Amino acid sequence: MPDRFQFQFRGLAAHLGLRRGDGRLVDVLVAAAVAVPVFVPFATAPEVTPLGVVVNLGTVVPLIWRRRAPFAVAVIIAIFAMGVSLHHRPGQMLQYGALVAIYTLADLGRHRWQRWGYIGALTASIPPGALLIKGNDAGEFMFTLLLPMTAFLLGTLARTGRERSDALMERSVRLEREAAAEAARAAAEERARIARDMHDVLAHAVSIMVVQAEAGPVVVRADPDQAERAFDAIADAGRDAMAQLRRMLGVLKEDQDVGVRAPQPTVDTLPQLIEHVDRTQVHVRLTVEGTRRDLPADADLAAYRIVQEALTNTVKHADAQAAEVRLRWTDDELEITVTDDGRGTDGDATGWRRGGDGLIGIRERAVACGGTAEAGPLPEGGFRVRARLPHASATAVAS
Repeated sequence: MPDRFQFQFRGLAAHLGLRRGDGRLVDVLVAAAVAVPVFVPFATAPEVTPLGVVVNLGTVVPLIWRRRAPFAVAVIIAIFAMGVSLHHRPGQMLQYGALVAIYTLADLGRHRWQRWGYIGALTASIPPGALLIKGNDAGEFMFTLLLPMTAFLLGTLARTGRERSDALMERSVRLEREAAAEAARAAAEERARIARDMHDVLAHAVSIMVVQAEAGPVVVRADPDQAERAFDAIADAGRDAMAQLRRMLGVLKEDQDVGVRAPQPTVDTLPQLIEHVDRTQVHVRLTVEGTRRDLPADADLAAYRIVQEALTNTVKHADAQAAEVRLRWTDDELEITVTDDGRGTDGDATGWRRGGDGLIGIRERAVACGGTAEAGPLPEGGFRVRARLPHASATAVAS
């Protein structure tokens, strides 16, 4: 039987254009609920007139449209409620429909002037009607006055709670969007970092291999020992590039154990880098001044990459015979200077080569570590790259 009743109710709701979750269905149910206490007393009322039926219906039927037109419904029900109070054939123990309409107006009223104007007019009209026309005593008057005000207060609280919930939801959506934008920005920065690392590794290794491969046929007959060293340099450069690429790709594998990853290159591994480059046609000398300090991990890797990229440019573009890598440790920073005796390159006012990704990468690495970098041709010939990176003790003092 309940299933049959539910099926019939759904059919009626569908016929009226009402659906589950639709506000119109809720309004119909509210109107039906209010009609029960309004019309059940008709069976025991001492006197029922056609006008009494009409004015009572006028306090119930408009509730069907209470969500779509809360102010208009509240005004119409107030007029019919006044008729019920004056005609009283039959009357109502409470103005049920009016209380629901006041609550709805306070909760869903579209304009502030409608809500407060309505409750102000109602509050002003209750005393003369209750005291002069109905002759209420003090208790009845307070009950008549406070009941609609209570309905209005409850509706206002519901409105405030909903607006607060909407504001929190909007804030949550905004924070989610900001988090997504931040994640996208972090992903873009990570892609740029990986691209710089791969550029530095591959450009350096390929440059050395190309230079040695080009020199190999020239010396293979004249100086077999030198040709053998050239081929060894090619093999070493290839192995070193493969090892560094494995390290970078290992960082991208989430399931790889961090403890087994090979360490990233640092300032302490620069002698091995310079040894590889020194096997080419360019003789490189390493000079260290001052006492070795601890560098932050990102600055330690950046120092290595800066020297690597500077020497790569020397091998590829400078046509140089000799280069010098100078590390000068001070109380605040590590100053890196890489110079060569080759031909300079055209640069803009800041010394950076136009369109040179490698030199731009040097500057980006230095800035990311809180340092600075500059590069450009020397007046007496050659090219110089200089970078300054703050070390760990200077960073701790600054923080």
